[in-house]
Amino acid sequence: MSTAPPITTDESPRSAAPAPTPRAWSSLRPLVLRLHFYAGVLVAPFLLVAAATGFLYAASYQAEKIIYSHELTVPAGDEKLPLSDQIAAARKAHPEGTVSAVRPSPEADASTRVMLSGVPGIGDTHTLAVFVDPYTAKVRGSLEQYGSSGALPVRTWIDEFHRDLHLGENGRLYSELAASWLWVIASGGLVLWFVRRRAQRKVRGTSGRRRTLGLHGTVGVWAAIGFIFLSATGLTWSTYAGANIDVLRTELGHSTPSVSAAAGGEHAEHGGADGTGDTSDGAGIDPVLAAARAKGLGDPVEITPPADAESAYVVKQIQRSWPEKQDSVAVDPTTAEVTDELRFADYPFLAKLTRWGIDLHTGALFGLANQLALMALAASLILLIVLGYRMWWLRGRASGFGRPIPRGAWQQVPPQILVPAMATIAVLGYFVPLLGIPLAVFIGIDVLLGEIAHRRGKRTYGGRAA
Repeated sequence: MSTAPPITTDESPRSAAPAPTPRAWSSLRPLVLRLHFYAGVLVAPFLLVAAATGFLYAASYQAEKIIYSHELTVPAGDEKLPLSDQIAAARKAHPEGTVSAVRPSPEADASTRVMLSGVPGIGDTHTLAVFVDPYTAKVRGSLEQYGSSGALPVRTWIDEFHRDLHLGENGRLYSELAASWLWVIASGGLVLWFVRRRAQRKVRGTSGRRRTLGLHGTVGVWAAIGFIFLSATGLTWSTYAGANIDVLRTELGHSTPSVSAAAGGEHAEHGGADGTGDTSDGAGIDPVLAAARAKGLGDPVEITPPADAESAYVVKQIQRSWPEKQDSVAVDPTTAEVTDELRFADYPFLAKLTRWGIDLHTGALFGLANQLALMALAASLILLIVLGYRMWWLRGRASGFGRPIPRGAWQQVPPQILVPAMATIAVLGYFVPLLGIPLAVFIGIDVLLGEIAHRRGKRTYGGRAA
C-alpha cells in the first residue's frame, strides 16, 4: 500500500535501484501505485481474516498435542498387541459405523487410531477416531477427525474457519479472493520499494507518514516471497482457480497418481481405495500390514479396508514432514499378496511440487520450524495491513480520511507496454476468476466515475478521466 510520491525522470542513476528506463518507469509507476493502493484497501479485510485464522491454524498443531495428549499418547510398553486385537477393542467400544481406515501406532508412546465412518452425528466428510493403547488394547477415548492430516476437533474448527468461515462452499470465496490478490499486492509493493531512492527507504530518523511508509516497505520486502508462495499454494486447492490448475495438470499428464485397489490393477489417476468394509474377513489385517512392511513401508501408515469383494487393502505412508513418505501398496485381502505398488519417487514432477507446496503451506513439511515461519508471515501481514490503513489515513489528513490515488495512470503507459500487460492480465483473470472479475468490475466503475468527473470539468491525474 505504498503511497510515495512518483519518482521523476530527472533522478540520478546513483540514487535509484536498478529499474526500467526512467521514461518507462515514470509512466508505469503511477499505474502500479494505483493498483497496489486500491487492491490493498479493498482486499485487506479479507487478507486480515485469512492472516489471523492462518496464524491460529499454524499454532493449532502444537495446541492439539497438548489438548489431546491423553488420546494421542500412551505409556510405552514392551510389546504391541496384534493390530486385529486393537481394532476389535475399538469396535467393542464403538459398534456404530464401519471401519474406514486404521493408523497403527507409529511410535513407542503413540496410540493407534481406528477411524469409523457412518457414525450417527458425524458428517460424511468426517470420521470418528477411536484411540487404542497398542500394548493393552484399552480405548483411551474417541474424537471427531477430519482430513488426511488427521485433524482433531480444535484444528478442524480452525481449519474450516480459515477456509470458509464455517459458511460452506460460498464461504470459500473469501479465502480464494484473498489468495488471488495477495501475490498481486505483494509483487506491486516489492516493485515500488526497489525503485524508490535509497534515502526514501530509511526508517530511522524519520517520522509521521514517511516513517510508516518506510516500516511498511521494509516488512513487506522481507515477507513478500512468503506471501507470493502462500498465494500460489493456496490457489491450488481453491474452488475455481484450483479447478483450472487441476485441469492443466491433467492435460500435462501430471495428475497425482494413486495405487489401484483392484487386484492386479495399474495405477489409477484419481483417488485410492475408499472402502468402508470391515477388517475381519480374509487373511486378516496383520498379514496385510506385514506384506506392506516387507515392501519397505515404514511408519506412519494408514490402512484402508477393501471397498467391496473385488477390492484390495490399500496401505499408504502418511508422513508429511521432510523427508516425505508417500509410498503405497495394494494388498489382496485373501492371500495378503501385494497386487500393486506406487512410489512417491515415481510421481510426476508437478504432483510432487503440489504435495510439497500444500504441506509447506499448512505447516506440516518442516514441523515446528515450518509452523513458526507461517505464524511470522501471518503476523507480518497483519502488521502491513494496519500500517497500510494508517498511511491511507495520513495521506488524507488535510482533505479527509483516505484521499485516493489520482486517476489516469494508464494513459501514460506506452502502447508497446500497455497492450502486452493487458493481455497478460486478461489471461490471468481467466484462469484466476476471483482476480479477473473484481479487477474488471473495478476498472469499469473507475472508468465510469472518471468519465463523469471529466464531463463535469473536474481536474484528474494526467488531465483526463481514467
